[in-house]
Amino acid sequence: MKALAWTLLTLVFADEVLALAATAAWGLHAGGVPLAIIAPAAWAGTWFLFAAPQARFGGRVATPVVKVGAFGVACLALWTAGHPSLAAALAVFSALINGAAQLPPVREVQGAQARSR
Repeated sequence: MKALAWTLLTLVFADEVLALAATAAWGLHAGGVPLAIIAPAAWAGTWFLFAAPQARFGGRVATPVVKVGAFGVACLALWTAGHPSLAAALAVFSALINGAAQLPPVREVQGAQARSR
């Protein structure tokens, strides 16, 4: 069961990287290289402050709200950059993986990691 939990957590990380790539794609489409750097940096900064496991301003309400908003922004970014199929695929993948990450065995592994720090 631990292997499945770690696999899901790896996929959650991959989902976050895909969201960064989506915001970079939008930035490149909308404003060129500077925006392709600024958009994912803003996404990552928001994630770091509110949604990451050790987020300074995260909480029982803030973390899930920011996670849904951040992945929503990434999907919208792909859509407006002219990739509606990829946006839909990212939305489905994000919902499935982040939902599966809420299962008790995965939460147990996350809790053990947090306690060991």
